[in-house]
Amino acid sequence: MSRRLNRAVVVFVAVLAAAQLVRPNRTNPSTDPNHSIQARAGAARGLVAVVDRSCRDCHTNATVWPWYTQVAPVSWVMASAVTKGREAINFSEWTAYTPEQQRKLLTESCRDASTGKMPGAYALLRPETRLSTGDIATICAAARTMEPAGSQ
Repeated sequence: MSRRLNRAVVVFVAVLAAAQLVRPNRTNPSTDPNHSIQARAGAARGLVAVVDRSCRDCHTNATVWPWYTQVAPVSWVMASAVTKGREAINFSEWTAYTPEQQRKLLTESCRDASTGKMPGAYALLRPETRLSTGDIATICAAARTMEPAGSQ
């Protein structure tokens, strides 16, 4: 190797090692199970199964943090995605949403799943999170069958 390439490799390794010192917040807030979609879904058990398998890591307080989420820069990307995902919809805090918000969130989830936006690139790391045609149909059916506001 040339001297310049050696230096570039050393600098790269040093930067990568230093990056490991910047640790993102990877927490799972405590949750009252009675407030989750799992407790409130009623007859929509198929939806609960889809949420548990494909949505849990980014859209609940029960994120599984695999080993690669310990390594920068993947740790930064995953922590950011989880924070944004929980802000968009948090199935662990389902009862905090009004029935109208719940219907809207499920409708948006249907749209995002139908267009391939969700689970997105995360499915490359966790193939089991991929949504099948049946999974998408389950999400969309749940959005259509939400009870009208005030009847829950």
